[in-house]
Amino acid sequence: MTTKVNMTSTFVDITKQLKRFVSRIVQPDDVDDIVQETFIKSYEADLKQDIQFRRSYMLKTAKHLALNHIAKWDNKFSDSLEHDAELPPLLKSSQLEDEYTSKERFLLFCRATDQLNSSIRKCFIFKKVYGMSQKEIAQHMQLCESTVEKHIAKGLLQTMLYMKEHEQTYNQSVASNSARNSALPIERVAK
Repeated sequence: MTTKVNMTSTFVDITKQLKRFVSRIVQPDDVDDIVQETFIKSYEADLKQDIQFRRSYMLKTAKHLALNHIAKWDNKFSDSLEHDAELPPLLKSSQLEDEYTSKERFLLFCRATDQLNSSIRKCFIFKKVYGMSQKEIAQHMQLCESTVEKHIAKGLLQTMLYMKEHEQTYNQSVASNSARNSALPIERVAK
């Protein structure tokens, strides 16, 4: 747990530096998104391995994310599906689809926790993300353990309900996009 707290405190310490660094590469509207993604990627990496030089790791991650963002933007506007005879095999892979779905679920989880009120959100995140015990959370937030327990339960319930509601909307959207995209090659052949 202390490793994750250190990763978080490192991120808090260098957030301004990350924003300045990323703002030299991407448009101002994209800076916050890339800095947030930097934290998420760094945190995920720290879960899998011990990162000794957190500051350097975050700066490198931010650089790569910003450059990838620029490359995606360039490709998006320079390539047209009409000029491609066939979609690249990578776009057809189920692995890419699984990765996309996983990221979408994580973003949905983040949105779900954002809608919680402040004290419930803090208790819930301390428990579910940082793995703190109810006693540790109670001491840290200066609450009694029963209040922490209630906040965590309420956070879990509200998050699950939010995700369930919005996941249905997402699944319907994916299904309609999939149906629309499956019709593309037929239309192309018909031309």
